[in-house]
Amino acid sequence: MASWLGGLGSGLGQSLGQVGGSLSSLTGQISSFTKDILLEGAEEVGDAATELHVSNSRLREIESINATQKLENERLKKVCSDLEEKHEAAELQIKQLSIEYRNQLQQKEVEISHLKARQNALQEQLRKVQAAAQSAQLGAGVLPPTSTSASYVPVVRHSSGFEGDDMDFGDIIWSQQEINRLSNEVSRLESEVDHWKQIALSSKVQGTNDAEQSEICKLQNIVKELKQNLSQEIDEHQHELSVLQDAHRQKLIEISRRHREELSEYEERIEELENRLQQDGVSADAMDDSKISEQKNNAQSLGGKVEELQVVNDLEDEIRKLNHKLSSAKEENKILLKEQELAKLEKIQIMQEYESLKSDFSMLQSSVAEQGALLKEQEEKLQSKTSLPDDVVRLQQALLEAGNEIARLSSLNQGPEKEMTSAQHKKETILSAYTEDQNSELSQLRQDLERKEHELNESIAERETLIAELEELDKQNQEATQHMITLKEQLSKQHTETDSIIKQLKFDIDFERKKVSELESEKMETVKELDSQKEKLSQCSYELNDLHISKQQLQDNIKDLQEQLRKAWDCNLHNKKEIGELQQKLKEREEELSVSLSKLTEKSNWESKYTCQDQVLKEREVEIAKLQNDISENKQLNEDLEKSLSNLRTENGKLIAATEKLKQELSDAISEKSKVYLEKDTVVEALKMEKRQLESELNQMEKRLLEQAHKYNQTIEELSNARSMDTTALQLEHERLVKLNQEKDFKIAEVKRSIEQMEIDHQETKEMLTTSLGGQKQLTELVKEKELFIEKFKNQALQVKQELEEYIKVSKKQDVLKQNLEEKDRSLAVMKEENNHLKEEIERLKDQQSRSTPMVEPKTLDIIIELESEVTQLKVIKNNLEEEIEVHKKTIEDQNQTTAQLQQSLQEQRKEIDESKFQCEQMNVTHERLSLEKDEEIKNLQKTIEQIKTQLHKERQIIQTDSSDLFQETKVQTLNGENGNEKHDLSKAEIERLVKGIKEREMEIKLLNEKNVSLSQQIDQLSKDEVGKLTRIIQEKDLEIQALNARVSSAAYRQDVLSLQQQLQAYVMEREQVLAVLSEKTRENSQLKTEYRNIMDMVAAKEAALVRLQEENQKLCNRSENSSQDMSRETIQNLSRIIREKDIEIDALSQKCQTLLTVLQTSSTGTDNGSGGVNSNQFEELLQERDKLKQQVKKMEEWKQQVITTVQNMQHESVHLQEELHKLQGQISVESDSNSKLQVDYNGLIQSYEQNEKKLKSFSQELAQVQHSIGQLHNTKDLLLSKLDLVTPSVAAASTISQFSGIQCSAPEVLSDESKLLQKELEQLKKKLQEKDATIRTLQENNQRLSDSVATASEIERKSQEGTESEMRQIKEKHDVLQKSLREKDILIKSKSDQLLSVSENLSNKENENELLKQAVTNLKERNLILEMDIRKLKEENEKIVATCREKETEFRALQDTNMQFSMMLKEKEFESHSMKEKALAFEKLLKEKEQGKTGELNQLLNEVKSMQEKAVTFQQERDQVMVALKQKQMESSALQSEIQHLREKEQRLNQELERLRNHLLEMEDSYTREALAAEDREVKLRKKVLILEEKLVSSSTAVENASHQASLQVESLQEQLNLVSKQRDETVLQLTISQDQVKQYALSLANLQMVLEQFQQEEKAMYSAELEKHQKQTAEWRKKAESLEEKVVSLQESLGEANAALDAASRLTEQLDIKEEQIEELKKEGEIRREMLEDVQNKLMNLMNSTEGKVDKLLMRNLFVGHFHTPKNKRPEVLRLMGSILGIKKEELDQLLSEDQRGVTRWVTGWLGGGAGSKSVPSTPLRPTHQNIFNSSFSELFVKFLETESCPSLPPPKLSVHDMKPLGAAGTGNTSSTPFNSQIQDSAVLGMSRRPDTNPFLAPRSAAVPLITPAGSSGHLLMKPISDALPTFTPLPVSPDASAGAVLKDLLKQ
Repeated sequence: MASWLGGLGSGLGQSLGQVGGSLSSLTGQISSFTKDILLEGAEEVGDAATELHVSNSRLREIESINATQKLENERLKKVCSDLEEKHEAAELQIKQLSIEYRNQLQQKEVEISHLKARQNALQEQLRKVQAAAQSAQLGAGVLPPTSTSASYVPVVRHSSGFEGDDMDFGDIIWSQQEINRLSNEVSRLESEVDHWKQIALSSKVQGTNDAEQSEICKLQNIVKELKQNLSQEIDEHQHELSVLQDAHRQKLIEISRRHREELSEYEERIEELENRLQQDGVSADAMDDSKISEQKNNAQSLGGKVEELQVVNDLEDEIRKLNHKLSSAKEENKILLKEQELAKLEKIQIMQEYESLKSDFSMLQSSVAEQGALLKEQEEKLQSKTSLPDDVVRLQQALLEAGNEIARLSSLNQGPEKEMTSAQHKKETILSAYTEDQNSELSQLRQDLERKEHELNESIAERETLIAELEELDKQNQEATQHMITLKEQLSKQHTETDSIIKQLKFDIDFERKKVSELESEKMETVKELDSQKEKLSQCSYELNDLHISKQQLQDNIKDLQEQLRKAWDCNLHNKKEIGELQQKLKEREEELSVSLSKLTEKSNWESKYTCQDQVLKEREVEIAKLQNDISENKQLNEDLEKSLSNLRTENGKLIAATEKLKQELSDAISEKSKVYLEKDTVVEALKMEKRQLESELNQMEKRLLEQAHKYNQTIEELSNARSMDTTALQLEHERLVKLNQEKDFKIAEVKRSIEQMEIDHQETKEMLTTSLGGQKQLTELVKEKELFIEKFKNQALQVKQELEEYIKVSKKQDVLKQNLEEKDRSLAVMKEENNHLKEEIERLKDQQSRSTPMVEPKTLDIIIELESEVTQLKVIKNNLEEEIEVHKKTIEDQNQTTAQLQQSLQEQRKEIDESKFQCEQMNVTHERLSLEKDEEIKNLQKTIEQIKTQLHKERQIIQTDSSDLFQETKVQTLNGENGNEKHDLSKAEIERLVKGIKEREMEIKLLNEKNVSLSQQIDQLSKDEVGKLTRIIQEKDLEIQALNARVSSAAYRQDVLSLQQQLQAYVMEREQVLAVLSEKTRENSQLKTEYRNIMDMVAAKEAALVRLQEENQKLCNRSENSSQDMSRETIQNLSRIIREKDIEIDALSQKCQTLLTVLQTSSTGTDNGSGGVNSNQFEELLQERDKLKQQVKKMEEWKQQVITTVQNMQHESVHLQEELHKLQGQISVESDSNSKLQVDYNGLIQSYEQNEKKLKSFSQELAQVQHSIGQLHNTKDLLLSKLDLVTPSVAAASTISQFSGIQCSAPEVLSDESKLLQKELEQLKKKLQEKDATIRTLQENNQRLSDSVATASEIERKSQEGTESEMRQIKEKHDVLQKSLREKDILIKSKSDQLLSVSENLSNKENENELLKQAVTNLKERNLILEMDIRKLKEENEKIVATCREKETEFRALQDTNMQFSMMLKEKEFESHSMKEKALAFEKLLKEKEQGKTGELNQLLNEVKSMQEKAVTFQQERDQVMVALKQKQMESSALQSEIQHLREKEQRLNQELERLRNHLLEMEDSYTREALAAEDREVKLRKKVLILEEKLVSSSTAVENASHQASLQVESLQEQLNLVSKQRDETVLQLTISQDQVKQYALSLANLQMVLEQFQQEEKAMYSAELEKHQKQTAEWRKKAESLEEKVVSLQESLGEANAALDAASRLTEQLDIKEEQIEELKKEGEIRREMLEDVQNKLMNLMNSTEGKVDKLLMRNLFVGHFHTPKNKRPEVLRLMGSILGIKKEELDQLLSEDQRGVTRWVTGWLGGGAGSKSVPSTPLRPTHQNIFNSSFSELFVKFLETESCPSLPPPKLSVHDMKPLGAAGTGNTSSTPFNSQIQDSAVLGMSRRPDTNPFLAPRSAAVPLITPAGSSGHLLMKPISDALPTFTPLPVSPDASAGAVLKDLLKQ
């Protein structure tokens, strides 16, 4: 056993040593890794390509580190698996041993049972003997032994501790203790036997037989009692053994669990380090991205709007990245939360363990108490035994039997019987050890109890916090109920307000009934509104379709996320309350808005009506006058018609303007409504139906009006034609016209009715539009809310971004500081240890070993001192280098800005090249046209000059901006490589590639801008196309209107109208329902969106947790196959077995209860007997027992349910873990794909840079070609001008021009000289342009190469370009003068002086330029000298550094040699220590053999051995320390070598730069000499021009002033932009500081949280509680609280119901408001109908008055004429006079006519037939001869009779039937409903409203229109009846003009 245990211990020690070694190596790796990160952190590079290279190198290094860590993890896993295997092997061995011991124990138990049986037999014998003794003995005060025998009941206690597999070695100890105890007992019994033998020998003579018998009985009792005690003690010891085994098993479990926890902690640390690595990589990438984005922003701020667009894109990318970082931060938070949950689970497990330990503790206490009692009893019995005599023979026999049994038992336990002698001594020692173990265990248990109490207190505090939260929730609920009550009150107030509004509206209706309105203006307004509404509806339909699609997508997403929504329900309750409040507020706002809108619309409508009515009345009066004039004058009628047509056209124009305005308004409305997301399909369909109906109605009305207008025009034309007809057909025409007039009256009435119907329809459409507007307003409000939410989220995103950036920065700073501290601590510790160890080694070597040479140690000390001094020097150098690096970083940033500016200048140069090409093409065209058009050619030249000016101006601006930054650019290029990695040094080519790549990007931006412009043009075209489409649609609608007019005449149309009316009502109802549904859906959508966001957060957290758990799952997968699966199976089996046992117990208890009930029933029947009282008591006890059992059953059921839930949770978790494993594998594959894609993109970028280089080369070639082509064009231009000179002959001003020009020409004309001058000027200008291009190119090349020279040269060039700018302006004005000179030659001659002055100024400017250029050359030479000096200094420093490095290398080599020597020494020391250990062992053996006298020598030897061991240990430590120091020195040497390489490379670069600068200087000098020569040539030419250009100064000065003003304005605008940029920068800096503070706070809070977590974990490990009673009380309290909470929940639900009821009441109130509005609208309709009736009646009366007054009836005239011939000749003059009096002829004229006997008649007849004026105006009634006229009677009598007959009409007036009359809604509105179904609805509505049995047409619902024709049974006002019934047709009566309309009405009513 001992050997086995020793092997196991050594194995464990080895494995733990491996773990420690691996951990130490891991920490070393971490420290080296942190150093690498620090080194890399210092190396920041400014350029994009270098950043990419650096980031790639870092990625590779991180990957290598990751791989090493993975290998380390795998090694640790292997170690863990080995340890687990060893552990399992040990457990198997322990199990085997425990099985053997169990078998032995079972055998012993069998023997014990045999002994007990024998004991029972002996007890029976004893009883018999005692009975005999009692009968024989008298007065003996002996205690009866029956009590003791009866009290003893043999209890066989099998140890329950052997169920587990983990057996302890305690059973061996226990068996040893048992053997010792039994041996002591045997020895004691032997001593007692000897004692009793002596007593028996002494008292044989004295004692009597009775006394001997009594003593024998007592002794027998004592023996039996001792046997019983023995058996009890054996049982108790077995029980204790089982308890100890359980305790040992629990200890083992705890040890294994702690080991696993430590392993998991190490794994978590490794994972954290890996995550940090990844985060560092991500942060580096993020920093790179941020730098690139800053460069882009700098470039774009100067570029303008194009670059701003890209800034927005960059910002969006950054926002995405920040969101990604945010999600990662959230994942980390959620991981922490999960760790908390795990800690809680561990706490629960600890509680369970504590309960089990508590039960074990109680068992131990009881066993201890029993042992103590037994010991006391034994002592008392022993005392009593001494005084008693016993029977020697029996005792001897009993003792022999007991001794045999004990010997047999001991032989089973121990084997040999030799140890019985020394057993007594061992027993005492074992008992003491046992008591000490018990005491230690008790102390541990007490500590555990204290910890548990602490945990209990914490749980109580948590519960208190939960209670506080519940109270807060109750308060919130109460607030919500109060809010509902306030809402109810507000609704009631609104109701009262609406009632008052209704009263006001009724009053308005009464007031407006008095006024009369015309209908044409309203018709025009309806047309406009309907057109606008159509457009709105069409746009709304498109938007609604889009929204519907988005809604469906959201619904799909919601279905997927509904399972996860259940988890987030608690969070959403609070959100729902807030949303409900917001919705209620929305409703209130919407109601208020609808009320105000309705008021506004009504007022505006009435005002427009009144104004239109007044205007229309006036127009009507004018039209009546026109009609009267038309009858008299046909010409005027035609003119009026033309005027009316023109008026209609103007009105049409107004309508078109109105439609355009409406379209603009619509476009605005569309832009607002495009934000609406939640419109539904049902609303769209309802609106479409309404639109179609309205369109059909409008079309019909328009067609009717057109038809009526056509008819009126036709009647007028017919009248005009009738004028030209012959006199013979006049009477027939006259009669026909009268009939037509009557028909027109009827038609007018019908048209008025249709117009009334149109008005009603219009009102209904207005109502529909108001309702739709209300809906749209709701949607707009929702959209505004959404925008607010979006803004909030954007702000949150910005805040989070800032916080993240601050956090990243702070974390980086902290990491750097930590690493620095760690390195410094390590270096200090290493140096101290080295010094100490070296000193100690020197001393020890001097003392102990004379062999070893002590020469090495002082050398090593000196070397170490030298190394330390060198290290300090190197640190100083390092600090200097770091400062230089910071300076270089700044220069890099400046260079980035300059590169961006250079790119812009390049772009502009390319633009110039393109423009120059375009100009060349233009020049070709102009030269071709010159032979015909000189003026055009001059204009083209001016344009080209202006373009050149603008280009030069742009160049100047660019060079001004670039001048300050160009010096820094090249410096940065030179210094870039110094800061970077050795592997990623930038060459010139790489920098150029980057510049070209950036330029290409900018070109792409330009292309995108051009695309944007083209798209905007396309959009404009589309808008125009839309206008065309609308016009086409209008035309199509007109065609449809005509078709519908044709349909209107058919009878089937009426049925369609009725059906359409029914449909409209149905649609209105549906629309209202749909609006309600829409509002509900919007609420649900908002709720779902919030829930969706929460769920997305949850999902992100879960994903992070999954990523976290992936590696743990992979680890657990290997283990779960072996151990965890078996464990889980065993636990499940145990749980199922326990559950079955509990079920069986429950069944037994239920059966027991049933039996008790039956007993109760039987006992209740037998209460008559005397034993009733006893039964009742029993029943009470039974009932109590039943209650207890019920409680136990409930507890067991609850426990069972808990067990079942735990099992189910385990299963679910296993399933989830498997799913998560699959998901994580998928994510890994996706990440690998993304990595491969990134590599591909990187390769693509490199290729694109190479392509850009090629493109630049091709561009340079193209430039050369373009220059060549320009030269050719100049040649062609010269040829053309020379030809023109030959063609144009004029000799006017040749002499003057020749004087100015200085060229001697014999006889060219003025024009030719001028053209030559122009040619020369153009040539000079072109040469200047070429020179400028050349200078620009050279300057740009110099900018890319030189930095120092460009700083000064840029200023010089700026000044030179200002001069050239002034030149260009002067040249422009000169061209203007030339253009005038072609027209006005005299003005040209005067302007020459101005030109001369300007040329003189230019010459002075040029001289200044040359001087400035010379100064620049000198400055450049000085700069070069300074640079050479700097380079020499740097070379010297490099040489010094190289020398120091070589010295360091030599010192390092020396140190390595010394270290090797030290390692050899240490190995020797170790060997010596081993030999010393062996000697020490030998000495120990010898000492044991020797006597005690030699102890002193032995002690000395032992001391020496110990000292040698200590020395060996110290030597080992020193060796380790030396190795660590060696490693550090190697690291430092490698760092120094890398620095040396840096410096060498710097030298090379500086030399290259020097050479390049020298070459550049030479080139610059050459270029300047060339420019000086060119300037001299120019001076010669300009002096020639001076005389010509002096006069041009005045005009040029003004242009210069304007240009300077413009330049100043531009400068101001640029300064403003700069200020804005600086403000933005300041704001960002402020935000950064704020966010940094926040990050610091977060870091502090994180640290606090970690501290709290650690404390919590420690407390959980150290906590056990002993207060079960408190727990039970608390559980009871919690149950009470839970019940109270449930009651609160019920009350809350009731309050919720009340709130819902309040909402229902609010909806009812809104419905009542709608009903009131409908009533108002119906009353309005009634008033309008009555007003229209009055208008109809008045119009009819007026028509009758007009028709009857001044008209002559054809019949009357015919009768008079016939009567004249029928009368006798003597009475004919009377007839003629009567006729004359009727016709209004004077008496004098009549007398003259009659005097001429024969001629009078003919003239009268001819005058009549010719058409006198009187015939039209004289009224005459038609004579209808019903009987024959009496010839002989007088004419007066006949006339009287005629009048009588005419006054009494023979025919009855024809009445129109109800079917002939068209109903009010016949115009095609489809609003009125006449189907029975709809009429039922109306009736029900009316009954509900007014409680009248008969239908009232004025109280119909809003959608129903009122017909003019009432039902047959209804009795109403006369005016309300149809016009056909109320007004019969009658013959026209002669009405006097004095008679009023009222009198006529009365006469008509009397008829």
